[in-house]
Order: sequence, then C-alpha cells, then structure tokens
Amino acid sequence: MNNINIRMLTTMEQLKQLQLVEQKVWAQPPTPTHQTFTIAQNGGVILGAYEHEQMVGFVYSFPGFDGEKTYLHSHMLGILPTHRQGGLGEQLKLEQAKVGKKLGYTTMTWTFDPLESINAHLNIHKLRAVGAYYKENHYGSLKDGINQGLATDRIHIKWDLLKDRSLPTATFTTENVLLTRQSDGSPAYTQTFLHEFTNEQDQWFVAIPDDFQSIKQQNISLAKQWREYSRNVFNQLFSSGYEAINVIRDEKDKLSYYMFKK
Repeated sequence: MNNINIRMLTTMEQLKQLQLVEQKVWAQPPTPTHQTFTIAQNGGVILGAYEHEQMVGFVYSFPGFDGEKTYLHSHMLGILPTHRQGGLGEQLKLEQAKVGKKLGYTTMTWTFDPLESINAHLNIHKLRAVGAYYKENHYGSLKDGINQGLATDRIHIKWDLLKDRSLPTATFTTENVLLTRQSDGSPAYTQTFLHEFTNEQDQWFVAIPDDFQSIKQQNISLAKQWREYSRNVFNQLFSSGYEAINVIRDEKDKLSYYMFKK
C-alpha cells in the first residue's frame, strides 16, 4: 500500500468520486453529495484513499451526541474489492482517529456485523477498540449486495482515542467456549453455554466462521442459523456485563474467536 495517499474530502468533485466507490462496494444508490458535503463542512471527517489519483476507498464519519458529550461516529468504510488486502482499512481508521483527535474528539463509535471476521479482527484486535453493545436487526431489512437476505445485527464499537489499550493476554481454553462449529459447518451451543454459563466467570470465547459472506452466497439457511445462534450468545454476554475486547484467529480451522471479559 505504498502508493496509497489518504486525503480529507471537502469538495463536491471529491464527494462525487466517493459516490462511485460506494456504488461499487454496496451495489445500491450512494449517499447524496449534498449530505456528505454538509457533514464535511460541519465537524465531520470524510477521508479518501487514492492510488495514482483514483479513489479506491473512503471512510465517512460525522459528529454525534449522547446527551452528555460529543463523539465522532463512523458510519461507512468502503474499499474496492481489488484493494481489500494489505491493511488499507486499518490505515483509513488510524488516519480518521488522528484527524478526529485534532478536531477535539476523544471517542469514536461505529457498528459492524459481528459475523464478519475480517472486520471484527480489524476493529477489536488491530485497532484495540471495544465491542460495547449488541443491536438486533439494527438497520432493519437492507437490499444491498452485502446485507440482503439477513437480519442486520450489529456490535456497537467504542474507541477511546486518548487511551492506548494493550491487548489482554488470552488464555484460550475450550472449556470457556460458548459457541462452536460442527463438522457440517453449522453453529452449535456448547454444553458450557447451555448448562454452566455464569456471569462470575472472567472470560468467555465465541467462535464465528472466517467465510461468512461465502456462507451467505452458498447457503442462506446456514447463514441465518449463524445469525440466530450467535445473537443468542452475544445477547447473553452483553446483558451480563461483558465486553468484546479481543479477536483471536485460528488459521488452521478457519475460525475466529471473540474474547469477552467483564
């Protein structure tokens, strides 16, 4: 990614280029430029990643307010399929945080599909943000190429821009796994989840497949199973006072494990 240059997007012409990338990523009508332009002029952070003057990715965020303080909410990160390897997503998020801090923000939030292992690994492991809440079917039914046909459950991320969080030492044990994958690829609750779960335990692990988009394309019924089973486990954990603080990848078995701690 040495040829990539990341820039603030502030002009209508730049935001029209963003629309082209957005259309290619989600295969749906893009965000109107009058909206992104207004946000860019009023405290938002919109960045474009360029390769030889061609935009290949972007990140789009705007100010939020929770009743007590303002924060930066990151709504979209889109990268062309040809540029999704090599860490461009991480580059965009780090630059977004850098610009956000310069503007006076101390916290950034966003949501992501908890079954998308690449996003989970980026958000929680690489950026060291925290999965703080679970939101069932957050956007309702979406018709774009990525979300169509499935409930839009999301994990809500909080990223403290002023604190360098060190990753916890993950003492992985199968006894603390709550959701696993069977030999036929389907999800399964462990006996621990069904009979031994307690909110007094310090840490738990939840497995998700590394190829969820492929599962969706090939077997939507199986994808719905993963959504239902993982939703039940995630809801149990978040409602019991746990946060997602790390994601561990098992390259051999093509699984990722969320690590939850109190």
